[in-house]
Order: sequence, then structure tokens, then C-alpha cells
Amino acid sequence: MKTRFSTVRFGVNYVPSQKWWFCWNDFEPDKIARDLEAIAAMGADHIRVMLIWPFFQPNRRAVSEAHLDRLDGLMELAAACGLDVCVTMLTGWLSGWSFRPTFDKPDMFYSDASLVEPVTLYFTRCAERLNQHRNFLGFDLGNELNCCWKTPSLDEGDAWMGRMLDLCERVSPQAVHVNGVDHQPWFYPETFSAGALARRHEIIPLHCWIEFTGARRRSGPLERACTHLAPAMAALARAYAGDAAKPVWVQEFGASGDWMERAQIPAFLEAATEAALNGGVSWVTWWASHDIRPEYEFSSLEYDLGLLDTDNRLKPAGEAFKRLAAEWKGRAVQAAPKLDLPPLPVVSGVSRAHADQNTWAWLDAVQAQL
Repeated sequence: MKTRFSTVRFGVNYVPSQKWWFCWNDFEPDKIARDLEAIAAMGADHIRVMLIWPFFQPNRRAVSEAHLDRLDGLMELAAACGLDVCVTMLTGWLSGWSFRPTFDKPDMFYSDASLVEPVTLYFTRCAERLNQHRNFLGFDLGNELNCCWKTPSLDEGDAWMGRMLDLCERVSPQAVHVNGVDHQPWFYPETFSAGALARRHEIIPLHCWIEFTGARRRSGPLERACTHLAPAMAALARAYAGDAAKPVWVQEFGASGDWMERAQIPAFLEAATEAALNGGVSWVTWWASHDIRPEYEFSSLEYDLGLLDTDNRLKPAGEAFKRLAAEWKGRAVQAAPKLDLPPLPVVSGVSRAHADQNTWAWLDAVQAQL
């Protein structure tokens, strides 16, 4: 049966070329439009965008009408380019920085009953605007929430995630909603359980970074531990779901010149993307669309992650993305390969370091079969 996850989709995590996501406070539609036109010209069919939570919700009882208007404007500009939009809400953590609202209690984020009302207001008001746009793909609860707000109780984190995804489904039942965590909950116990993440989603979002997972320390960037990280993580997520055919979305993956020679990045993009698609992944979304202008104070790795430079010129990695999108986009998703899976790794009752080692032993066994 054909579903919305049956055909391959190509997208990018949108990073505005001129003002990063500070552009929400200094919005210039013509510059956003040029960015989105360049993204569409590469063959992308969707983008993931970041709402900076305290910009959009300055206090518990108010959501900024001006920022909602700008979100409307971005949705219209994206629609004109044929781009669907995933909207990331509780951000939160982004590119190494934390953006928290004035009213949250970081140590109680997942259990604080006083957050229910303002968060519900925020999602409801955004949904009222977004539901008017046919290109609204769905909500992401937040960008790697577990990096900004942690809890030692997986039960607490899982219960919060369930309530929030229920809220998303009530306010926008037509859309696809996810909790886009980083790799940590898949490798060892961290805020959310791998089992709940795998089972609760219609499509499982994965962030497959070769640096932060430790893959790059295990091999060169063009060797299997790095190029086949995504399909191995997809197999792990499906094993936790108990469903070998569960749809998977590689929602973040990318490459910095800090991690490999810049001349290797297009080859890495091509090898990693093809490995993911041959591993039965449905959607791939590269980080990021654009480089970042040098005046912003980021870690050095952040500046050259784009497929386009800050003048919307296509980089060699962007050319590789464009070729792959032309070849793969819209094709039927490949069936996940049949693998001889080992038992799930032991991650409870052991140290984090041992859990990480056990997970990597599992991934190594799977990568050898891919």
C-alpha cells in the first residue's frame, strides 16, 4: 500500500544565508525568497526550519503576532518554490547555543506542570497559522531537545514526548510530527528511551553525525563506519521498534571541513546518501542549506556546512546533492535489507561508556553486512 513514506524525499535543514535564524527578528522576505529559490533549484522538496522559542513566545501568555506573520510569510515563499516545511518548535538547542524562554525551569522541564499551559498556547497559535498552508509538513517538537533539557528519568521523558505528540496530532491532525533528538538516546539512556522513540513515530527521525557519534574516530570519512552510519542506525531504530519495515527519516547529517578535507565532502555526501537510501531510508535532509556568515560567533565547524555559500552559489557538495536528487527523488523507497541482527545492545545497568561500546559493537556487526 502506498503511503506518504513510500517515495524518496530530498531536503535540507534551512540556515538563512544572511542573518542565520536571527532573521526572525529582522525579517527580509526578498533575501529569504532568494535562499529558497536556490534550495529548490538543487532539487530539494522540503526544508526544516527553526523557530527560536523565546523570540516567538516572549512570555507565558503571549505569542508574538509579528513573528507569526513572518512564519506565514516564510511558508508562502516556500510554497512558491514547491517546498514543504517541517517546523521545529521548542528551540532550544541550535548550532551549539541554547535559547530558553524566561519562564522555564531547566531541571524540571519535563515534569513542570506550569509549562503545560504556555506550551499548549504556543503550539496552538502556530498551528492556527500553519494549518492554512498546504505545504506544512509537520511539527518537530524541538531541535535535539535532550541537549538543552535533560532528565535522568526515561519514563518522565517518554511520557512528556507522548503528551506533546498527542497535542501536535490534535492541533494538526493532517501532518507528520516528530521528536528530532540527536544520537544519544539511541546509543545509551538519555532523556528519552530508544524504544519509545522507535515505536511512537510514524517515521523515525535520526540525526546521523559522524563526529558526534564517534564514527569518525573509528574510520576515515569515506570508509564504512562513516559512510554507512545512517543505514546502521536505521537498522538499530527499526530493531527497537520491532518492525523491520518502519519508515526512517535521516533528518540531520552533514560534513564540516574541520572533520575531513573539503574536497572529500561531496564524495562523503554521495556515499552516505546512497548508503542510506539503499538501506531503505525514506527521507534524507542534509545539514545545512547554506554556510554561515563569518560575523556570527559559532564554533568553526558550523561555518561551512552548507550546500550553498552565503551568496547562494552552489558549492561542490551542492552539485552532488543536485545530482542525487535528480536520480533518486520520487523513486519508490527501497526495501530495508534483510540482515542477521544481533540481540539489542545492553545499555541499562552499565556505564554510559560501556553502553556506547555495546551499541557500537552492534552497529559494527550490522555495517559489515551492508
